[in-house]
Amino acid sequence: MSGIDLKNGKNGSAPVIRLNSGYDLPAVGLGTYALHGNTCTNAVTSAIKSGYRLIDTASFYGNEREVGEGVRKSGVAREEIFVQTKLYPNQYGHAAKAIDEALKKLDIGYIDMMLLHHPASNDAAAYKAIEKAIQDGKIRTAGISCYYIRETDSFLPKVSVKPALIQNEIHPYYQDSSVVKHIQNKGIVVQGWYPLGGRGYTGAMLNNPVLQEIAAAHEKSVAQVILRWNLQKDVCVIPGSGNPDHIRENISIFDFSLTAQEMESISTLNKNKKHDWY
Repeated sequence: MSGIDLKNGKNGSAPVIRLNSGYDLPAVGLGTYALHGNTCTNAVTSAIKSGYRLIDTASFYGNEREVGEGVRKSGVAREEIFVQTKLYPNQYGHAAKAIDEALKKLDIGYIDMMLLHHPASNDAAAYKAIEKAIQDGKIRTAGISCYYIRETDSFLPKVSVKPALIQNEIHPYYQDSSVVKHIQNKGIVVQGWYPLGGRGYTGAMLNNPVLQEIAAAHEKSVAQVILRWNLQKDVCVIPGSGNPDHIRENISIFDFSLTAQEMESISTLNKNKKHDWY
């Protein structure tokens, strides 16, 4: 797996990482969990106009229609935008139908990446439906989410196409470094959801004195430092926001870099506590 070439990034334009499927994934994207209605559509459009080329959604979020509308309204060519969505476990038993439903809701022609939202019974069968949809030109790339060492090693022998990406909770308070390395060593890209800690840890992390000191040294926000830390570990990020200022801030992380000492200081913050159960 190639790493993220951060030298090719500039504020408002994230670098890409080459997936094992041959496609390029932008290293920074917009997460749309908890965004609905016009707020969601406007956030997607604002993000694309701010330089984002990756949008993350899911059937479970209930906003695929709004995400698709935001992509269509952005004025940017469809092929320049990478859209990823997910099947939820209650769809695994009828995955082919669920894929077609996602395509209809998004209404953007094809899906760049379809992921399984997390492990459950029938996950291999659902993934095989994604493989078939790739052959049919409906989807370009397959991924999985919330798979760790045991889950990944159990899953891979059951499928024909290696996932291009695994999306897990990763942030300074839950670094999961051994899992990240395990996945990356298999040629699979890691993408962090809740990179800023989610509802459980965001406030605490933004007020963490170690992170605040590093942010002050670079004249950046703590959020920007956290996102940069992820990228320097070759972990892609999909911070969520409906605030245009925060959306722009989250992709303005390419005019500074963290020193080895600063990366080490952040590594000491790990509490090994997940925000979510899966």
